[in-house]
Amino acid sequence: MKHTGLRQPFLLSALCAAMLAGAAPSWAVTDKEILEDGKTTHQIVTNGLGLEGQRYSPLSILNTDNVKELRPVWALSFGGEKQRGQQAQPMIKDGVMYVTASYSRVFAVDARTGRELWQYDARLPDDIRPCCDVINRGVALYGDLVIFGTLDAKLVALNKDTGKVVWRKNVADHKAGYSITAAPLIVNGRLITGVSGGEFGVVGKIEAYDPKNGELLWSRPTVEGHMGYVYKDGKAVENGISGGEAGKTWPGDLWKTGGAAPWLGGYYDAETNLLFFGTGNPAPWNSHLRPGDNLYSSSRLALNPEDGSIKWHFQTTPHDGWDFDGVNELISFNYQEGGKTVKAAATADRNGFFYVLDRTNGKFIRGFPFVDKITWAKGLDKNGRPIYDDSNRPGSPSATEKGTSVFAAPAFLGAKNWMPMAYNQDTGLFYVPSNEWGMDIWNEDIAYKKGAAYLGAGFTIKPLNEEYIGVLRAIDPKTGKEAWRVKNYAPLWGGVLTTKGNLVFTGNPEGYLMAFNAKSGEKVWEFQTGSGVLGSPVTWEMDGEQYVSVLSGWGGAVPLWGGEVAKRVKDYNQGGMLWTFKLPKDLVAKK
Repeated sequence: MKHTGLRQPFLLSALCAAMLAGAAPSWAVTDKEILEDGKTTHQIVTNGLGLEGQRYSPLSILNTDNVKELRPVWALSFGGEKQRGQQAQPMIKDGVMYVTASYSRVFAVDARTGRELWQYDARLPDDIRPCCDVINRGVALYGDLVIFGTLDAKLVALNKDTGKVVWRKNVADHKAGYSITAAPLIVNGRLITGVSGGEFGVVGKIEAYDPKNGELLWSRPTVEGHMGYVYKDGKAVENGISGGEAGKTWPGDLWKTGGAAPWLGGYYDAETNLLFFGTGNPAPWNSHLRPGDNLYSSSRLALNPEDGSIKWHFQTTPHDGWDFDGVNELISFNYQEGGKTVKAAATADRNGFFYVLDRTNGKFIRGFPFVDKITWAKGLDKNGRPIYDDSNRPGSPSATEKGTSVFAAPAFLGAKNWMPMAYNQDTGLFYVPSNEWGMDIWNEDIAYKKGAAYLGAGFTIKPLNEEYIGVLRAIDPKTGKEAWRVKNYAPLWGGVLTTKGNLVFTGNPEGYLMAFNAKSGEKVWEFQTGSGVLGSPVTWEMDGEQYVSVLSGWGGAVPLWGGEVAKRVKDYNQGGMLWTFKLPKDLVAKK
């Protein structure tokens, strides 16, 4: 069944076939299942294979010894002309896979056969304003609902059996530049989402809703000066969650259009009961218009999931002048040092530095470059604050002339962009998809206009090397040392998965889903999917066998914003496919 164009006979036959095959029994995703998702193998009910976002699977049926025999078992086309970038992570529950596709679509698929059970297409208005392609990064599952965000800034809850709308909620005004591209998060019965739109001068915000009916529970703006609220029965009942003094780290009224959009979504750490969200660039890009640190832009925030109050913040790029959003995932992990357990969190920032923080209080533990060239800063001080190279900040423009252009590295698309890294609990390494590029950047005069691009800058991205741009890196967070690297001609733009089978999976724009030895970096398997792999791979167990699934479909920000880099990938074909792989049964080693 395809909503907004129903195919009822197909729905009935597909659902009946799936139920007879045992693929779609009655289920309800519980808070307990969500909290335990990182340890379970028979299903995936969180974005990140666990609320911490480690993207680590304890499965080892598939390993470095037998992965060479991994082969496709089915593939599903998303069809139609709505291709573009496919960046979602699949979810799997009781033999049914739920995944989003470009243009705010949702598919339910029989995970055994690849048969489409239903499809939902959001009715998007013509005037949506996505900055960086019409992508979507996945759903949340809760109860009997499949919930996702749309490009016109709505949350939509669908019945998991039929795909019919149960409730729909407007989160923000898309005509002002708001949209939603991230997968929502479910924590202790709360549906939590951020918003996109920093390039349009929006005010970023993180909000919690009741997943059963879409009722707003709390709202936490991410620009200093805006008040947060807790709601009951649709009314604000508490206003004591201060967002800081208006204008304190912003000049004049610029805090009213400050950006700082938390567009990548968040994660949760049960040990500290904290939500971890990153925030995007301050608006406009022209930093000379807004002296000060411009809180809470380009930062990591720790929030109380019960009321949205900010418990601590860590700003990776104060007074950001290069569009080094701080949205990249902050991943919780523990390590031993001096006989004690350190409760840490790590993030690989767009600005080129890798940070390890104390996740209980946000204090800086260590930081180090994870790419080869950083020009905008000379390093980090003892608190993790960048030591700026002022000669590499683009100059101030006049009303008639642009400011002095500089060459800065990394480019604004980042040493690492949205694509999530993974942490392996066995090797103790993070596997980071990174890019080596720089940019000519200059500032221009700009004034805010609702719904219009609010940059105040121009740029051209350039590769730093002829032979490669992308680099998959294995990084030790305790030492800052790189264990191994694998270079890729085109930029890396897809997520990473790692497993107890000593494997690391990721894809590239050239179309390959690849597997590497987690300890050595040796490539041990690859498969050509037909289009660029930007999605986040997943693995799970069904009927005693280990499966791997990933989306294939080239697009995203690189071909839209990539300057000279875009020329390098101009001949790559778009697509829209969901691929699933497993080992032949007779090749699976008996345990």
